[in-house]
Amino acid sequence: MAAPSVFLLAVSGEIESGEFPGFDDLYCKFSFVYGQDWVPTAGLEEGISQITSKSSVSPTTLVWNFPIDITFKSTNPFGWPQIVLSVYGPDFFGHDVVRGYGAVHVPFVPGRHKRTIAMFVPESTSRLQQLTSWFTGRRPEFTDPRVVARGEGREVTRVRSQGFVTVSFNVMTKDLHKLGYDVGQGPQGLHQA
Repeated sequence: MAAPSVFLLAVSGEIESGEFPGFDDLYCKFSFVYGQDWVPTAGLEEGISQITSKSSVSPTTLVWNFPIDITFKSTNPFGWPQIVLSVYGPDFFGHDVVRGYGAVHVPFVPGRHKRTIAMFVPESTSRLQQLTSWFTGRRPEFTDPRVVARGEGREVTRVRSQGFVTVSFNVMTKDLHKLGYDVGQGPQGLHQA
């Protein structure tokens, strides 16, 4: 039997919930960002959730429980996939504005993982721009949210922390060890081949 030339990474899970104090009726967009050697073979690379509202049972949490499911193949781990999240909701005038951006790498170790992602929003650089954007309903936002997962140009971006999103991942790999990559121990202390 010939040695494998690619490995597979299967990711499922869900965008579980978010906490955005002072905001309600929010929805979430996601997309995966990955290196040039990675190819999606099944599943969705991007999606948009339903609008959710806070409940009387959990007045601080917005629950989406929005599923994610994608499989990649690659020849090397450089450019390991990241999930980029963008949360939107209405402002005072009813316009959809960004309420947070965030990104996290898909976990390297097979098993079930939960990540809480700190979200942020871009800020205007001057008081005049802040006032103008409030009146026009056009707040600063990225034209391509995937810039969040890349380093280029981020050092000059002014941002403010705003909220958290919790994502759960179920990660499976195939032939990663056969290609010479060791990602360590699985969640139960078993070596995953």
